[in-house]
Amino acid sequence: MTDLLSHLQTRRSVSNALLSEPGPDDPTLADMLTLAARVPDHGKLAPWRFVIYPAGARKAGAEWLAARAEALGEDVEKRVKKANGFATAPVCVGVISTAAPHVKIPEWEQHLSAGAVCLNLLHAAAAYGFRAQWLTDWFSNDPEACAYLGVAEGERVAGFVYIGSYANAVPDRDRPDVPALTSTWAAPA
Repeated sequence: MTDLLSHLQTRRSVSNALLSEPGPDDPTLADMLTLAARVPDHGKLAPWRFVIYPAGARKAGAEWLAARAEALGEDVEKRVKKANGFATAPVCVGVISTAAPHVKIPEWEQHLSAGAVCLNLLHAAAAYGFRAQWLTDWFSNDPEACAYLGVAEGERVAGFVYIGSYANAVPDRDRPDVPALTSTWAAPA
């Protein structure tokens, strides 16, 4: 319990641009994905799937995304920088929400389950001694980029989780004021 508590008290993402080798090998990544899948999932729908983007393929992917950023013509420099970031970390896993209309389970709950998978993947990476970052970036919402990255029509990118190593200490950032964000409900009279 103390290890888990310590991890949760100090959890911090490391920028994908700073992540370096080694990343998890295939069996370790498979274990991490198994842990990531242990999330709340009302109806046992597994309304998400994983896409592993191999390092070599991501270099070509980053070039394609940079060309797409140029074609879009807005915020080009910023978008190209984000596109290049797609290829930096040793490992990148796409978590794709496959949420769909269901007779009992609202789509919103299905999307939340996919988000929980992303967070669990960050925790699994830490448990195996790696560092990680969960991002979406502009290409998560661009239909052409999504199609290029293997996201089917009707699916959404819950996140790209970048995984690798980082030996330096990561400074904390300002955290939310939890008491200011917390209220206690009282039944209306």
